[in-house]
Amino acid sequence: MATDNDLDPTPAPAHLIPAPVRTGGEGRCGFVFDPSTAITAAPGTETTERWLRTTLGAAFGLPLAPGANAEGGEPVANGERATNTVRLALDPALEPEGYRLSTGTGTGVEITGGSPAGVFWGAQTLRQLLGPESFRRAPVRPGARRAIPFTDIEDSPRFPWRGMMLDVARHFMAKDDVLRYLDLLAAHKLNVFHFHLTDDQGWRIEIKRFPRLTEIGSWRSRTKHGHRASELWDETPHGGYYTQDDIREIVAYAAERHIRVVPEIDIPGHSQAAIAAYPELGNADVVDTAALTVWDTWGINANVLAPTDNTLRFFEGVLEEVLGLFPAATSPFIHIGGDECRKEQWKESPVAQARIEEFGLANEDELQSWIIRHFDAWLTARGRRLIGWDEILEGGLPAGAAVSSWRGYGGGVAAAEAGHDVVMCPEQHVYLDHRQHGGPDEPMPIGFVRTLEDVYRFEPVPAGLSAEAARHILGTQANVWTEVMQNRARVDYQVFPRLAAFAEVAWSPLPASAERDFADFERRMATHYARLDALGVDYRPPSGPLPRQQRPGVLGRPIDGTPPNV
Repeated sequence: MATDNDLDPTPAPAHLIPAPVRTGGEGRCGFVFDPSTAITAAPGTETTERWLRTTLGAAFGLPLAPGANAEGGEPVANGERATNTVRLALDPALEPEGYRLSTGTGTGVEITGGSPAGVFWGAQTLRQLLGPESFRRAPVRPGARRAIPFTDIEDSPRFPWRGMMLDVARHFMAKDDVLRYLDLLAAHKLNVFHFHLTDDQGWRIEIKRFPRLTEIGSWRSRTKHGHRASELWDETPHGGYYTQDDIREIVAYAAERHIRVVPEIDIPGHSQAAIAAYPELGNADVVDTAALTVWDTWGINANVLAPTDNTLRFFEGVLEEVLGLFPAATSPFIHIGGDECRKEQWKESPVAQARIEEFGLANEDELQSWIIRHFDAWLTARGRRLIGWDEILEGGLPAGAAVSSWRGYGGGVAAAEAGHDVVMCPEQHVYLDHRQHGGPDEPMPIGFVRTLEDVYRFEPVPAGLSAEAARHILGTQANVWTEVMQNRARVDYQVFPRLAAFAEVAWSPLPASAERDFADFERRMATHYARLDALGVDYRPPSGPLPRQQRPGVLGRPIDGTPPNV
C-alpha cells in the first residue's frame, strides 16, 4: 500500500503539448489524485466524465466515483465531503472549445469549458498533468498517489479545424487501428479526422446497393514494395473494408472524443478500384474497362470516371449511403477528392466530348468542374458542404465549396481571396509521409525532408493574405498517405513525433514575434516522448530510426527537390 512517501510534494513541470494560451501557478502540489478522488459532472459534460473514468480510472486502478449524492447535494467521497473532486462544468462565456483548469481551489480540480468539447480538451490537459503513467491502460504502481502541481490554465484553440487525414485506401488499417488513431488525435487536441476511404488501390467502405465495390474493389492481387520505380513486389493479396456498422462505430467513437469525421469518396480521378468493380463507370469507349483490376502500384492513374448520367446516378447512390453513415451533426463536410484527374481519356472519348458540347463547356477542365458543381449542388440540397483538393479550382469553383490546399499555399490563397473556406495542408510542410531526415537509414524515403522543427515552424496563414481572406482559413491539417506504409508501425513512424509539433501549430497562438520557440518545444517533448512510449506509439526517435524501423534495400525516392507524386 502506498504511503505519503510515494507522493512527490513538488511535481515536475507538466511540459504540456500543445502549449496552453496561459498557465500560472506551477511548482508546489495543488491536488492529490488517489482512491478517494471523485468526479462531479454538470449536465452536458457526461461524455468527458465517462472518458475520465474509463481512461484515468484504468491507468491508476481508481474507481473515480460520482462526486455528488443522489439528491445533487455536496460532493461526497467515501461518505465524507470530498476535498479532491474533479469538477466538470460549462460556461458559455468561454470560447466554444476553450477551457479553464484550476488545481488550486482547495477542493480539487475544476475544469470549465465553453462547450462539452472545451471540457474534454481540459480533461486531456489534466491527463498530461498526471504524468506519463496516465497514458497506460493499467496501473504500473497500484495504490500510489499522484500529485498535480498547483496550476491555473486558460486555453482555447487558434483554429476550429485541426485535422489529420489518414489514407486507408493504399494500405488498409483495421478498425481497431483507426479507433486507436482517434485516441491519438484526441490526446493532441486535434478535432478533425479526414478519412480517405477510396482510391485506385482499394475501396474501403461497404455500400449495400453496390456490393462489388467491396467484393472486388477492396482487394488487389499484389502491391508495389517501395517507390513505384522499385523492382520489388509484395505478392500477398492486400485488402479489406469497413462494414457499415464499423463505420457507425468509428463515427460514434470520434464523436465521444469531439472529433468530426470527414469521409472522402474520390471522384472523378483516383477511381480505378470502383471501375474494376463496375466497368461501366469508366471510359469504355476508349479503354477496355472490363479488363481493369484494382491498381497494384503508385502514381497518377489515367483511368478516370466517365462523365455520364450513369456515373452521376451511381455516385449519388454511394453518397446517399455515406450521408446515412456520417450524420450532419458530426460530418458537415463531405470530401469528394477532385485531385489529379488526368484528362487524356476524356480528350479521346466521343462520349466525353459530346458532353462538353452538350453543356457548352470550353474544355476538359470545365468538364471536371461540371462534375464537381453537380455534386456540390447535390450535397448542398441535403444540408452538407462539399470540400475537395485544390484542383477543384480549375474550371471554376462552386460558391459554397471549401478547398483543401495541398499543392502549396497558392490554391488556398486564391480560394480564400475569392471567398471560399480553406484548410491549409501544403505538401511541402505537412505531408507526414515525407521523410524526416536525409540520411540513408530512413525507411523507404519519399518526398521532401521535413524534420520535426520544419513542421513546428509551419505557418498555416500565409503572409500577405488580406484580413478578409484570412477569416476564410478554417485551419490546417496534416496528411498521411500510406503508399509505403504497410502497417500500423510504419504509420506511427511517419506520423510521430511530428504530429505533436503540428498539433501545437494548429492549437497554440502564434507568438507576437511570429517565431515559435523550438528549443522550448524540444524541452517539452522530452516528457511527451514518455507519453508516446506509454501509449505504445512506434515513433521515430530523435537519434534516428531503430534497426527494426529501417527498410534496407527498398527503394524510396532520391532527394532531388521535386514533388514526390508517389
